[in-house]
Amino acid sequence: MELCSLQVLELQGSPSRTLLRLMGERGCTTAHLVDYLQTLGNADALQCLRPSALQILIQPQSVALICGHNLRLSCHAVGKSPVQYQWFKSKEEVPNSFSSDLVISPVYLKDAGFYICRVNCGGAFQFSQWIQVDVLNVNASCGQRYHSLEGRLKLVIQPQSQRTHVGETLQLECGAVGRPVPRYQWHRNGVPVPKATSRKLVIPDATRDHGGRYRCEISSGAERMWTNEVDVAIAPRICVQISEATECSEDDVYAIGGVLGSSEFLLNNVPEQLHATDKVALLIGNLSYQNHPRLKAPLVDVYDLTNLLRQLNFQVVSLLDLTEAEMRNAVEEFLSLLHKGVYGLLYYAGHGYENYGNSFMVPVDAPSPYRSANCLCVQSILKLMQEKETGLNVFLLDMCRKRNIYDDSAPNNVLRVTANIVFGYATCQDAEAFELSSSGLTNGVFVRFLKKRLLDDEKITAVLDRVAEDMGQFDATKGKQALEIRSSLSERRALTDPILPGDGADLAHARSLQWAKAHELPESMCLDFDCGAQIKLGFAAEFSNVLIIYTHIVKKPEDMSFCQAHVTDFSQDLDVDPKEMNRETPEETGIYLLSSNLPQHCLYTRVSSLQKLREELVFTVCLQGTFAAMDDESVHWSRSIDIGKPLIARLDLNRPARRNSCLQTCRMPHSPSHSPCHSPGREQQQHHHHHQQHHVSASPQNHYLDVHEHQGAVGGCGDSFYAGQSRSEPAHDSVCGLSSSPGRLSVPIEATDDIQELQTVFINSLQLQPQ
Repeated sequence: MELCSLQVLELQGSPSRTLLRLMGERGCTTAHLVDYLQTLGNADALQCLRPSALQILIQPQSVALICGHNLRLSCHAVGKSPVQYQWFKSKEEVPNSFSSDLVISPVYLKDAGFYICRVNCGGAFQFSQWIQVDVLNVNASCGQRYHSLEGRLKLVIQPQSQRTHVGETLQLECGAVGRPVPRYQWHRNGVPVPKATSRKLVIPDATRDHGGRYRCEISSGAERMWTNEVDVAIAPRICVQISEATECSEDDVYAIGGVLGSSEFLLNNVPEQLHATDKVALLIGNLSYQNHPRLKAPLVDVYDLTNLLRQLNFQVVSLLDLTEAEMRNAVEEFLSLLHKGVYGLLYYAGHGYENYGNSFMVPVDAPSPYRSANCLCVQSILKLMQEKETGLNVFLLDMCRKRNIYDDSAPNNVLRVTANIVFGYATCQDAEAFELSSSGLTNGVFVRFLKKRLLDDEKITAVLDRVAEDMGQFDATKGKQALEIRSSLSERRALTDPILPGDGADLAHARSLQWAKAHELPESMCLDFDCGAQIKLGFAAEFSNVLIIYTHIVKKPEDMSFCQAHVTDFSQDLDVDPKEMNRETPEETGIYLLSSNLPQHCLYTRVSSLQKLREELVFTVCLQGTFAAMDDESVHWSRSIDIGKPLIARLDLNRPARRNSCLQTCRMPHSPSHSPCHSPGREQQQHHHHHQQHHVSASPQNHYLDVHEHQGAVGGCGDSFYAGQSRSEPAHDSVCGLSSSPGRLSVPIEATDDIQELQTVFINSLQLQPQ
């Protein structure tokens, strides 16, 4: 006791903490602590250790959501007798709200407010914490794409530029959904606006000093994001008194404008605000190649871009590890959402190559070596997008652009002349794109800089120009990777442009609803078992084809000494590693990106490749418990759960691709109907593989460059490469081609072989000839 008491003399010392630490070091239990406190007669401390007759285990959480969505508030408590619930909104009882879950479906603006739950158990009762429900009114074209957010912070209302006059009311509005309710802080010209901490910024009697550039910082828990920065112009009031009709020339009118100032006197010269009739984005990241080196960065790149594009009101689908048929079907679904005026964006990260100015995306099941018939041609997809009369076509290709010496086809894609095409290549022609060497998950070089600029309210080509400048200052890839931009854009089209549905709004809305249905998560559910235990089964989406399932024990019988629930018996179509199922932390099961947003004290399972699911997803929930009365012998219960086809599984991307539509993305000599080597057999693959090894300097894994964020770049393709050897010269020394650090796990996004100088000159001469 003296040792513990002396801690009072230390800075931030605590006798109680010291006592508990000493007892823990000596292996003491709670029972020893109770005996000790009884000896001391410390009744207050004993009361803290005794379980109360009623205890709330799960508190409800504040939430912001979109009008028309489903609201679910949960409060779970345990007691010595059956527990009863009653929900309140402010001081009024919510009718028929006697369950632990309060469900309002759909939720309306009138449902916004503050809620609390009263829990009764016999003569005891407790109140939960107060929570706030914020309901945002978002139009259908924007709101329909935010289904099943699973509590993550998402920006759904962007502020709009304003032009008003002195003395009028200035009002800016933004909005985000998430759990808990987001916090807001408006900024003007980079400085926080005092007391501007709500979704709506209202300034009555605006003066010219209130003009400037505004944006809002939104935060929720550990997440933080910014809205677009918008311009606010406050013009003085101009009064013109005309006593009689006066004839004046056009020059006279503009002379008046010159006196008043061109920024204050506008005569039919306000440029029309460009807009999109909708925004649709398809993001594909291929990592787990069957016959080629595996990649790491596309996982993080696709995830980060998905969150950023959703803030720009894009309807996003993000997919990982697609086969050729799945990629073609995904592109077909993507094209079905395009119509006149839509902004379409395609991002691809994975292996790729470029022949004769045509870029090819390589599926995860592509043979070795692959040819154009095994891949998707980006320019052919562009041609089909043009037929939809889209407002903007953006292609962000995070892949290598080396020539494929095993593919001599020359696709003849005749594109229309349209002034709305933007290509952002992660690297220059005949060059490689790189990942960064890291022990953890990190972005590729392109997305590392792209994500810092993507939300800028500027013309898309200006955004990419800034990204190119940033990449040019990155020491690790100087001289090895540089962003290349190709554009025919003649208008100031930006990814931040607002959405204004066009004449075909009804048809577009119907298509978007169909797409939204394929991105709905299953509803969380509570399962009651005969033993008296209750578990919660929850779901989250990491990508459009990756489902997270977690189980949590809500209630267990008092006589049960141990209780645990896990999931099992998944379809063989899915990618579920038995060794990584039902883990106590998300990271143990491969969930790195969503780990901070999932509830704690659960068992987690990651289910990948949902696009391969052919039937409804049925699995088993097993409950394992032990009872002291049964000498802790394990007892098992099980329940079969059917959650239908979740997320992207509803689109049946596993169906055979129809090659008579978009999906033979090029008409080329090596199409399936013309090429004898479209799908090489085992012998052919072995022959080609051997032929490939005859030309390369070392095994495939030794073609990669180790690019380190802090250590610069280290050559992995031979020291002579960085000494100035031309990329077009063949490498002959396989020993020199080995990386100085073979243990590093950094690889480029493609490792196509260097080609001979004579062949490069010949190919370039072909590219200069008119078609």
